[in-house]
Amino acid sequence: MSTTTSTFEQGLRDEIDALKKAGTYKELRHLTTPMAPEVHMEEAGDVIVLSSNNYLGLSDLPEVIDAGKKGLDKYGAGTASVRFICGTLDIHRTLEDRIAAFLGTEASLSYVACWNANTGLFATVCGEGSAIISDELNHASIIDGVRLASKAKRAVYKHGDIADLEAKLQAMQGLSPILVVTDGVFSMEGSLAKLPEIVALCKRYGAVSVVDDSHGTGVMGKTGRGTIEHFGLTGQVDIITGTLGKALGGAAGGFVAGSHALIDILIQRSRPQLFSNALPGTVACSSLAAIEYLDAHPELVDRLRENTAYFRAGLTRLGFKPLDGPSAIVPIIVGETSFAISMSAKLLKRGIFVTGFGFPVVPEGTARIRTQLSAALTKEEMDQALTAFEAVGKEAGLVSS
Repeated sequence: MSTTTSTFEQGLRDEIDALKKAGTYKELRHLTTPMAPEVHMEEAGDVIVLSSNNYLGLSDLPEVIDAGKKGLDKYGAGTASVRFICGTLDIHRTLEDRIAAFLGTEASLSYVACWNANTGLFATVCGEGSAIISDELNHASIIDGVRLASKAKRAVYKHGDIADLEAKLQAMQGLSPILVVTDGVFSMEGSLAKLPEIVALCKRYGAVSVVDDSHGTGVMGKTGRGTIEHFGLTGQVDIITGTLGKALGGAAGGFVAGSHALIDILIQRSRPQLFSNALPGTVACSSLAAIEYLDAHPELVDRLRENTAYFRAGLTRLGFKPLDGPSAIVPIIVGETSFAISMSAKLLKRGIFVTGFGFPVVPEGTARIRTQLSAALTKEEMDQALTAFEAVGKEAGLVSS
C-alpha cells in the first residue's frame, strides 16, 4: 500500500472511530425474514417493526410475491441493458400506464429508484434561463436533483412559508420555466406540504408545480392516491414523483408522472434513464400487483389511519409528545443524535425495531425516534411496543416514572 493510500485509509478509520466515540455510528441490522410487522433479526431475534415504509403491509403479501415470481419466470432476472437500447419490456409500459391512471396524469416513466427519478428530472427540464424553488426540508434526492440543474437559477424557501415562496416567485419572474418543488409528506416530520396554497401560487405566477409524494402514496387520500388526493387536487399538480419501494410493494423503483410531452423528453434526455438499466421485470410485476391490490382494498388505508391514531394516542397517554401530523409517520424529538441512537438500541433490546435519526439527516439538536405505522400491525403488537416505549422513556427521563 502506498503512503498516499495508507494516509487515505487512516483518515477513513479515524473518521469512523470519531463517530463511534460520539455515539453516532450507525449499525446495520440483518433481517432473515421478509419485511412484515414482525421479523427475525440476526442481532436481536424476533422483533416488532416500527421503522419501515411498508405502510400497507404489502411487501410480504402473497399476491404481490406471486406476481413477482411470475415476472421472474417470464422476464428473467433483469434487462441487462438501458431502456432505449434493448431494455424495455412490455410490463414497463403496462406499469407506467397503470401509475398514470392511478395518479390521474397523462403518462408516467419508471426508474430503478425515486432517487433516480428526482435526479433525472430537474437537469433535464431546467436549463439556462429557468428557475427552481425548493422547500428547505425537501428530501435529499430532491436537493441533489436540484443541484444537478446547475444552469438554472435556484432558491430555497423557508419550510411551509407561503409568503416566502411568493416572494421568491416574484423575484424569479421573467425566467422560464419556474419549477416549485415540495415533498407531499415530509419524512422526518410527518407533516404535509401546504399544497392548496402552493398550487394556487404556481397558477398565479405561471410556475410548474412538482410534488414528490413518496411518503404520501398509499397513505394519504381516501383511496391512498396520496397527498394530492387528500387535498382534492387530482389533476392540478403538474409533475408527480414517487416510489414503488414504500407502500406500493416495497421492492424498489420510482417514477415521474405528468404530461405526455414531459415523459417523452425524459425518455430522450434524462441521464438516469439513458445510462441505467431498466427496472427489473419481477419488480415491475410485483409493483403492479400492489397497485391493483390497493385499488381493490381501500380499507387498508382506513386501517392504517386507525393504527396511526391508536399508537399516537398511546404515546401521548404515556407522556411522550410526538410531532403533530396526519401521515403514518409519528416522530418523537429527543435532542442529540447519540441519545436517539442509544434509545433505539434500548428499544431493540425490548423487541422493538425503530430507528433514531440525527444530524445530518435532521438539524443538530432535533434528533428523533421516528415511528412509522403499518396497516398490518395488530393492536397487540402496538400495545407491546407501547409497553417498551414506556419502560425506555422512563429510563431515559423522557416521561415521568
